[in-house]
Amino acid sequence: MSKEIESVCTYCGVGCDITAVVEDNKINKIYAQKDGVVSQGKLCIKGRFGYDFLDSKERITTPLIAKRFLEKNPDIYEEFKHELSEYNDKFFATNFDVAATIAGKKLKEITNKYGSHSFCAIGGARTSCENAYIFQKFTREAIGSPHVDCCARVCHAPSLGGMKPTIGEGAATNPYDDIYEAEFIIVIGSNTIEAHPIVANRFIDIEQKNNIAVIDVRETKLAKRAKYNCIIPFEANLLILNMMAYVIIKEELYDKEFVSKRTKGFEAFKESILNDPYANPEFFKQVKGYEHLSVQIANIAREYALKKSMIFWGLGVTEHIDGTKAVMAIVHLALLTGNIGKIGAGLMPLRGQNNVQGACDMGCLPYYAPDYQEPKEVGLMTPDLIDGMLNGEIKALLNMGEDITHIHPNVNKSVKAIENLELLIVQEVIFNDIASRADIIFGVKSAYEKEGVYVNAMRRLHLSEPLVESNLPDDWEVIQAINNKMGGDFSYGSSEDIWNEVREVAHRRFSGAAYYRLKRHKKRGMQWPIYHEDTPRLHLLDFRTDDGLGRFIYNQWEKRGMVKEILEDSFNKNGLKGWYLTTGRILTHYNNAAQTKQTPRLYKKHSKDILLAPKSAKGIISDRVILKSPYGESEVLEVEFVDTIKDGTLFTTFHHAKSKINALFGDESDSKVKTARFKSVKVDIINVEDVVAIS
Repeated sequence: MSKEIESVCTYCGVGCDITAVVEDNKINKIYAQKDGVVSQGKLCIKGRFGYDFLDSKERITTPLIAKRFLEKNPDIYEEFKHELSEYNDKFFATNFDVAATIAGKKLKEITNKYGSHSFCAIGGARTSCENAYIFQKFTREAIGSPHVDCCARVCHAPSLGGMKPTIGEGAATNPYDDIYEAEFIIVIGSNTIEAHPIVANRFIDIEQKNNIAVIDVRETKLAKRAKYNCIIPFEANLLILNMMAYVIIKEELYDKEFVSKRTKGFEAFKESILNDPYANPEFFKQVKGYEHLSVQIANIAREYALKKSMIFWGLGVTEHIDGTKAVMAIVHLALLTGNIGKIGAGLMPLRGQNNVQGACDMGCLPYYAPDYQEPKEVGLMTPDLIDGMLNGEIKALLNMGEDITHIHPNVNKSVKAIENLELLIVQEVIFNDIASRADIIFGVKSAYEKEGVYVNAMRRLHLSEPLVESNLPDDWEVIQAINNKMGGDFSYGSSEDIWNEVREVAHRRFSGAAYYRLKRHKKRGMQWPIYHEDTPRLHLLDFRTDDGLGRFIYNQWEKRGMVKEILEDSFNKNGLKGWYLTTGRILTHYNNAAQTKQTPRLYKKHSKDILLAPKSAKGIISDRVILKSPYGESEVLEVEFVDTIKDGTLFTTFHHAKSKINALFGDESDSKVKTARFKSVKVDIINVEDVVAIS
């Protein structure tokens, strides 16, 4: 007999409510109910069909110990060899207690020898809030290391970094449905239809209003439906946003009363913008191929200022060296025009992972404890931890659900760093690249097999309910076992026990979010901060700064990259050299595709990463190429020539580890929070027939 169970989707940060039809502990179907507040009764192809990973042969179903680790630790092998059985040529299988004992024994040995700061923890955004909380608590309190980070480092850390200093909170201000109430919408650096499709459904619903401006380096699917299809040069977000502020101030379109009563620093900001040599949109008249922006940017700025407006942004804004500064510039536009703290007016970072908002809320950042409080000690960010592994300062890593040798930049460097560790413990659902390099692997429950809280991109909490039963441990059970094997005393009996502690520690946001309330409002969810009621919109009366005022923090754009080359007449002059590459997602897959590629109908739709190139390059670029940068090179990529890519630029996805796309990116990163510059790297193109001819 089948049953229907309501829960939340395991994929992107939209956080759709789902209903699973389950029979004999197998999911037969996943759909969304018509009254689903987030889903609106619709799911993307991943949400509907991407559950075959639960029974995949790639599932990690037993703890594994690497043979090479035991060769380096013969005392451990001698002690536990009778508890080990052959798994394959690289790993032994064992039971949970033995794996936890070995992990605890080795970790204690390392921290005793090198000190607590030789340990770090990376992960937490793919699992529940309860697991993320225990993850950082174990690191900070049990081990005594400040070094904890999550995948916000490679996505929306700049959104938090840009919003918190300006308005006191680094999260989305409004619910998605305010799209219907807005009079004008800007979408910048987001391929929303592919990356956040259920949010994009709302944009499609209002298409007839003709009130959307899409700003990107290429023509996205949403841009085809927009009033303004604003294609900009690479690395020009801050430039464009400052230009919009210039127009609003120069033409006195700003909300003088709002600026006077609710902000500070305006006069200094005004003077800086009006004297910024790059802020006048007229600047684009000298940028060949982009001259039209001198008019288009001004028109977008005027509509935004004069109407009730929202701004949505994605990784096309944050994954740059000035990502944090660009987010500050986005906030400035809202402060100038009063487009914040209202129905249909606000700021919406489109976060990527299903619980990256929750992981940050739980304190999985080196510079924030739970509830964004100041930690006792600030730890290192992931790029610095990678350097620490290379120089021998970091000896042990606990990795929970973050495939850092695939999705992080400069993967050649990351692999070398991982190889330099004395201990790598991995907690994973699917056998992926980082798991293949682990010393100890714990297979854990997926989101569809456990109870826990997930926070989506608009601060909405959903309580996930198990869709199927599993005898695997949850992440917190693994951490608790390792902690207690080291002499600790964690004694949690359930996820709810942990969540009740979270409600006390992170009371500013979650004190009223008891499990029974989240169960009662499962389909709707609840938006933090949650006390007696939840909070759909932030900043209605005051900002969440110390004095309640929003702040203008001016940052000038630095002339560089494509714009500089165009001005100097040196852009794309060398045939196959010096092309600008950007990357992104496709609708079919999610992130490293570890889960989605387990579903045949999804994998067949996109079994390899494809390079998109401009049609004008046909005859210059062959049908199969290798991309090369100063940091590494890709594998062979098939090329598709399209009219949505500007001359001298390229686009590809990064879902398949075998493509080695992230080997092309180096250490260049956001100047404040070190988020990798994934959205812009110069590459040379090697036509594959040239390689064959040489060989």
